[in-house]
Amino acid sequence: MTIRHLSLLLLVAGLPSVVSAAPAHVHGVGHLNVAIEGSQLSVSLEVPLDAFLGFERPPRTVKEKDAYAAMGKTLNDASALFMPTAAANCTVKSLKVGLPFADGKATAGTEGHADIDADYVYQCAQPGALKGVETSLFKSFPKLYRLEARRSGPSGQGAGQLTPKKPSLSW
Repeated sequence: MTIRHLSLLLLVAGLPSVVSAAPAHVHGVGHLNVAIEGSQLSVSLEVPLDAFLGFERPPRTVKEKDAYAAMGKTLNDASALFMPTAAANCTVKSLKVGLPFADGKATAGTEGHADIDADYVYQCAQPGALKGVETSLFKSFPKLYRLEARRSGPSGQGAGQLTPKKPSLSW
């Protein structure tokens, strides 16, 4: 193997870590990041708008506007959307849901693809009992078929996939 081939191999081997830093926009696939620090559980969600509505532009018809409003209501109901281990006794501390086209218009950077970005923070009375989190996203949004999940916390780091048949991340 020549030096050139070895250099190329090393470059390619390091590429996945660079590429994974910015999630790809794939319809039907979202990204979920879970972090546990002390008694706080943070859940960060990024999903293409298409997985929730079937389109990635401002809603045009009454039916689309109603679907958009229902999506926003669902995503703002953190206690129904993510269910941490019951024994951990977690309650919603804060949430921030970024809805593209909230004003009905496209904004810079959303002309071709639009994502939902949401952050949910829970306060857990018994953080030692926290062993996982389940989501109802797949029941609410059938076009969503996979969440690529990553987690970090006192027990280390891990990754997994959530699907309609396996809607929970355990550690």
